[in-house]
This record gives sequence, C-alpha cells and structure tokens, in this order.
Amino acid sequence: MKFITCIILYSLPLFVFTSCNPGSAEKHEKSPKDSLLFKAPFTGEITFADSVRLHNEIAGFYQKYFLRRGFNGAILVAKKGHVVFEDYHGSFNLLKKDTLTAHSPFHLASVSKTFTAMAVVKLNEIGKVNFSDDIRRFFPSLPYENITVHDLLTHRSALPNYIYFMHDLGWDEKMKCTNRDVLEYLIKFQPPLQGTPGKHFTYCNTNYALLALIIEKASGMKYPDFLETYFFEPLHMEDTYVYDVGDSATAMPSFDWRGRMEGATYLDYGYGDKNIYSTPRDLLKWDQALYTNLLFKPEMLEAAYTPYSNEKPGVRNYGYGWRMNVFPDGRKILYHNGWWHGNNTVFIRMIQDSVTIIVLGNKYNRAIYDARKMIPIFQPTLELDDSEHSSDKNADMNNEDPADSSSTTIADSARN
Repeated sequence: MKFITCIILYSLPLFVFTSCNPGSAEKHEKSPKDSLLFKAPFTGEITFADSVRLHNEIAGFYQKYFLRRGFNGAILVAKKGHVVFEDYHGSFNLLKKDTLTAHSPFHLASVSKTFTAMAVVKLNEIGKVNFSDDIRRFFPSLPYENITVHDLLTHRSALPNYIYFMHDLGWDEKMKCTNRDVLEYLIKFQPPLQGTPGKHFTYCNTNYALLALIIEKASGMKYPDFLETYFFEPLHMEDTYVYDVGDSATAMPSFDWRGRMEGATYLDYGYGDKNIYSTPRDLLKWDQALYTNLLFKPEMLEAAYTPYSNEKPGVRNYGYGWRMNVFPDGRKILYHNGWWHGNNTVFIRMIQDSVTIIVLGNKYNRAIYDARKMIPIFQPTLELDDSEHSSDKNADMNNEDPADSSSTTIADSARN
C-alpha cells in the first residue's frame, strides 16, 4: 500500500502571522491583521535515515491498528515540523463513496477546546480578560458564586453539564440549542453545582460553551470571527472553520460504526466545546505556531501548559484546554481527544521532542484512540496515560464497544 509522503518530508508554506505585540488593546482592535512573513518554525532537522525508520514504523502501526479495524479518516505524524507520515483513507461521505483528501475538514469534537482556551489566553494577553475574573463579570445574572475564568478553563467550575441538563430541564429537542440558550437555562433553572468550585477536576462541556460567550463579550467579536482573525487567517488555516447552520449542506457528515449517517440534533449548534472543522495539515500549522512567540508571549504559553489539577497523584493533568501527562523527568505530553456523533479525534504534542500526532475520523472507531501507542516510536520510555477514559463519565470518549448495543444516545456521543 502506498501512503502519502513516502519518505519525502513535507514542508509548510510561508504563513502570514498576526502581529502579537500586545502594546495596547487599541492597536489590536484597529489593526488585527498587521503582519509579518514568517516561515514555519522547523524545530530542527531530521536525517533521511531517521525519516525512513519513522515512516516505516508508523506505516506498520497504521496497518495493524487502523486499516485492519475499519478506519475511515486522516492521519498525519510529524517530527520537528517535518511530516514523516500522512494518509487519507476512505470517504468524505460513505453514502457517496467519494474520496477524502488533504483539504477535507473533519469535525474536531473536543480538540476544538484547544482553540477556545488559547483564544481566552490571547484575550488575557491583550488585557481584555483576567484568568482570576469572576465569570459574573460577564454574566451578572448567573446565580453561582466564586467561579472564575480559570475554573472554566481547567474544568474546575463544578457547573453541571449542559449535554444532560438541557434535556432534563425540558428543552424542546426540535429547537436548536445555542450557547445563549445554555446560559439562559443556567440563570432560569439554577441546576445545582456538582461540588465546590475550584476543588476538583470534572470534565464538563458547559465550561467551554460559556468561555465562547466570554470571548464574544470581551472582544466584541463573534466567536468564529475572533478565531478567524487571530488564528485561522494569520496561520493560513484555509480549510478550518467554525460550523454554522449554513454549513450543513457542505460539512463532512459522520457515521456510526455500522456506516449509518448520524443526523443533526438540537445539540449541534453551539460552539466553544466543539464544532470546529479542520484538517491534519491545518492542525500542524496550529501546532507549529505554538512553538513560537508570534501568537503568544512565552509566559502565556507557560500558563496554558501548567498542570492545575494536582489533587490526585499521577502523571495525568489538565492545563488551559490541554490534557497532559507530566512525567518525573520533566517531559510533558500535551493532547486532547474528541468524540462527537461518529467523529473521533486525537491531537498529541510531545513538546520536548517536537513530535505531532494527528488522527481524525468520521466513522465511529474507538481504535483511533490507540494513536497514543505511537508515542514509544519516538520515546521508548514514554507511554501516554489517558486511562481516566475507562471510568470518567465525562471523558472524551466512553469505552463501551458500540457493537455491544444497538445504538448510542445523544448524551453518550457527546462525551467529548
């Protein structure tokens, strides 16, 4: 089987980056597209022999773990900014039997949270939001006390998950549910907190739905426009967008494990926690940009990559929009998984080793989460520990084999 890239190293084009000198908020408001030309920051060279070895090892892994298990999707693996393996297998629309390409945008599910979190980090950098802000600064009628922006970013707010409470509180499921609707239900019905804010990590999509609204209030821009202006356009992420109902005819559909198309539900119209569509190549641009200081000051990246859930011993943790493993030798793996309807997604960044692993699928396939097993190819002593997914009710995916049941509920498929 021939895979894209073979042994040829893929080079990213010149990007136009937004000038991120935070000199004043006014400067950003008046001229957010002030730019400079910047070549993608390859973080080092790799030898031809190393590229051959990596390509062959990943190709063998890909055949064993993905292709033999019904994979329909895209994979890209890079080291030091150089793509060593890339392939697109299957159909954009299984019903049409068309072909996936490098320009086919996938629903990222919870990998979208990395963009939402970093948008808040950007607003902090330019003085529009403080991580310590009480969220009632933005939502004065919200009935909950002592919840900060930091708590939302780190899943420590104790807020209930809208995936469940909108249904439980009687939302008309024939109506589209928006971020504003989630906020209004919190205000109107005051569903109880799931603990004390700031005390424990509890993964919850409500946090990121509210963060998207904070981005809009603080910036004066719609969430999609903010991401387009500060991230997508400057990085030439030309195949990346935030889903809108107007995209329903052209967006990539998703399918269950049997190959049946997943229909839209009332939960498909919010953003912040999900609903960004992108490609592996665009995500690599995002990954590479985060190695520079052109989008963020070093201290802002440090804040995003700091582990904040330290109440339990072990390597697993969460920063600002990034799951992470922090190892005793100081190495850190940043990652996020996602699941929404039939979409499964994995985005792994081995930042000390400058390794990027991206796997996106649009036909439900839990094998995609085995992407973490590629890590020892680059660092034999490391293995990603994301075992919370076997027990965390609100984790990025549930580990029940869908073959064991006739269907999955909306709430199940929303554990992204």
